Amino acid sequence: MSATCNCTEHVSKLNQQISVMRKEIKNLRQLLDSAVRSHRKHMTSLQSALTHIGQSRSPKSQPRPQAELETQNSLEKGTIQTVPIGYISSCFSVKNGTPRQPTICGPSRATLQIQQSVFNNPEHSLVGLDNYSHVWVIFLFHKNGHLSYKAKVKPPRLNGQRVGVYSTRSPHRPNALGLTLAKLDRVTGDTLHLSEIDMIAGTPVLDIKPYISDYDSPHSRVDMDTDTYDCGVQPESTSVPSEDGTTSVETLHSDSVASSSCTVDPQLDLGVERRDSHSTDPRILHSKDKSKVHIRHPGDASSSYAPKYQGKDITTVLGELKAYISEGHDPFTLGSSVGKSQASDGPKAKPLEPVEDSARPCYGEEAYSTIAGWIREPPVTSLEVRFTPHAERELGEFLAPINTESRDRPRFRFLRGPKEAAAAIRGVLSADPRSVYRRSRCKDRLFFFTLDTADITCWFGQGFAEVLRVRLVAVGKELAS
Repeated sequence: MSATCNCTEHVSKLNQQISVMRKEIKNLRQLLDSAVRSHRKHMTSLQSALTHIGQSRSPKSQPRPQAELETQNSLEKGTIQTVPIGYISSCFSVKNGTPRQPTICGPSRATLQIQQSVFNNPEHSLVGLDNYSHVWVIFLFHKNGHLSYKAKVKPPRLNGQRVGVYSTRSPHRPNALGLTLAKLDRVTGDTLHLSEIDMIAGTPVLDIKPYISDYDSPHSRVDMDTDTYDCGVQPESTSVPSEDGTTSVETLHSDSVASSSCTVDPQLDLGVERRDSHSTDPRILHSKDKSKVHIRHPGDASSSYAPKYQGKDITTVLGELKAYISEGHDPFTLGSSVGKSQASDGPKAKPLEPVEDSARPCYGEEAYSTIAGWIREPPVTSLEVRFTPHAERELGEFLAPINTESRDRPRFRFLRGPKEAAAAIRGVLSADPRSVYRRSRCKDRLFFFTLDTADITCWFGQGFAEVLRVRLVAVGKELAS
């Protein structure tokens, strides 16, 4: 009995000592906090005093605020403080199963609401954006953990082979910035509705920019350069009126001593602005007054728009020019000799065969846009995606967001129904979303990911992926995401 009492007293004393220690720790923390606040006040007063001294020494100069000076110095050094303009609300809630590229899963959708803290009227910042079909989204890879990165990485599509990080779109890079091209479905107030995305819910967005194909696509640049060449727009060109009432722009080329021309309506303003995107003819351009300028290849003699010089076909003129130069005459006197009639004093030239297109410089896609071969032909092939009958029945129970048939059935937030969800699942799984480690070393072939409000369970076989179950996301898990 006495032993029990002694033990109880001992425990009581220990509890008292622990209580005293906790109070002491609390007091120490309070002292530390007060010391930190005092230190900050002293530093602030010291900075203001130094600023005042600098102002007194140079009274003629108008000093700028300290915050502005610090911002300018940071920008000049390449250091900026980013402020998210909004956060993504996406049909992907976790990294597992999220597409690595936006084109993998077309039906994927998201919304982006501009923060009130960025603009007083955030909807004003989106005025005019609905004139574009796609937007560039610059964001942060906020789920990178401890921000580890290496000079070489192993892209999943290369199945373990190493390449430089800057030759890939790996999220693990010195500055964890992401860039994606998203389809802009619509703009409502201060909110963008996007599709074809590869970002998870909660992704901080730093900036959005409209996608302009005339500037951003190499194909448009190729077409523009080709049209410019076909039209003979060169530094040294002359406009020569022809007998049929059209104007022919003629240019000399130093490398082949040939001329290119384009036939246009003289009534039109030749300030070409842009390509006619609605025309099937790749050589129809818009002029400033929105009328069309028809452009044809100079050697196309069969066309009704074939260029002519003094009533002659362009191939005949080229033949006469070549014969004239081969006889040792000055090519720059062609205006007084080339194109003369048979009875004139000028040289008689025999007609030559039409000039082939191969004689012109090649301005093809290959000259402007080149990508790594493993992008289109990766070692990891596309997988076949299957659904078990049970998974198909479970997926069929889901309703679209606007469907009001039953409140008891599961409902999507972004996807428009089971068909679109099935297409999204096929897109995700056909690209094999597993990591290289999980693909090559893990014996467990089961795979789980979340799509909108559905939890997907599947497994991978040799060359295929099979969906086993499709269930509604648990309430707690959905709130956490």
